[in-house]
Amino acid sequence: MEEKEPSHNQQTGRIGEDIAAQFLAKKGYQVIAKNYRAGKVELDLICKKDKLLVFVEVKSRFNAMVQPEMAVDYAKQRNIARAAGSYLQRYQIQDPVQFDIVAINFYHGKVDIMHFEDAFYPVFYK
Repeated sequence: MEEKEPSHNQQTGRIGEDIAAQFLAKKGYQVIAKNYRAGKVELDLICKKDKLLVFVEVKSRFNAMVQPEMAVDYAKQRNIARAAGSYLQRYQIQDPVQFDIVAINFYHGKVDIMHFEDAFYPVFYK
């Protein structure tokens, strides 16, 4: 079976996730998992900071006119929360959790990174 070349969006996403992981590491976060799959949903980064487990959604765009973080709408938040619940249950984790967004815009040769800590509060995890 032949592997397909990653699309431009997939390449942008992977580059953004690598940049976000490095950015968060400098802020004291420990990346414990990348691209964790729970069904059809992928959790971009799972990090630890102190006793907090942080699920990080990374959104990357080239020359975006609309902020990348705007793509994390209610439906996306719900899917992330369900996947996070699956992760917590699978590994029997009871640590407090937080949901962050890292938005990256590659704009005219520059990289603009915004980190939104505690970006949303899901009502449920399952």
